[in-house]
Amino acid sequence: MSALGTPPFWWLAAALHTQPAPGSASQHGALCFPQIVQTYDIAVVQEVRDSDRSAIRKLMDQASLQPYSYVVSEPLGRTSYKEQYLFIYRTDMVSVVDSYYYDDGCEPCGSDTFSREPFIVKFSSPFTEVQEFVLVPLHTPPSEAVAEIDTLYDVYLDVIDKWGTDNILFLGDFNADCSYVGPQDWPSIRLRTSDAFQWLIPDSADTTVSYTDCAYDREAAELPHQQRCRVTPPAALPLLALGSSLALGRARAFPAGCNREAQLPEKSSV
Repeated sequence: MSALGTPPFWWLAAALHTQPAPGSASQHGALCFPQIVQTYDIAVVQEVRDSDRSAIRKLMDQASLQPYSYVVSEPLGRTSYKEQYLFIYRTDMVSVVDSYYYDDGCEPCGSDTFSREPFIVKFSSPFTEVQEFVLVPLHTPPSEAVAEIDTLYDVYLDVIDKWGTDNILFLGDFNADCSYVGPQDWPSIRLRTSDAFQWLIPDSADTTVSYTDCAYDREAAELPHQQRCRVTPPAALPLLALGSSLALGRARAFPAGCNREAQLPEKSSV
């Protein structure tokens, strides 16, 4: 069927703060977060620390988040400090087909690759040319950024083997710039050297709103229509410090509460 006239399909990658002070910009961000989310079809939230999901349920119970649903990972991490990946999505635009955790080795043995292994989710939408696509979020520890970003290529091969699709988007806080990942590191990162991927956020971007100028946050797409994905440039995004009582993440602000927003191509008429 034709999807002409449907709105663009947008996704958002976000990281929120913990316990904002009353009256602070972060508290304002926490209050308006539902309004921000409802402008997107999928929001991927990192650095979530809500093991009993009570704060997530409270967020989802807000009327402004209808018709949205969510899927969230278990707490992930090698130590007592753990984080979750949260996907919030519009049920009238997209549905969850399947999900799994990437098996990166024996965590108790210390032979695993990722500090927080990717929680991989396959979505389906009748409103995009790519009707089934996979989102793979990752939040790397700065000291392990190079190794973890490189290993995403193994995740890519694993998704193809498991689901038979290469319509994959990797996204999140990769810590992929400045002192953590430098020009000398990129030749050893397969996700970067492979011609299969388009990196939607360039090295020259500033994905922070602090005094630093670093492209920590990235999106790498392997999509048949990747050249038609559009990323909103930093200058077009309002700066908003998003704090939250969701027990989320370290104190850091992102443009519009996000790493970047991007758009999948709409389905053309038939």
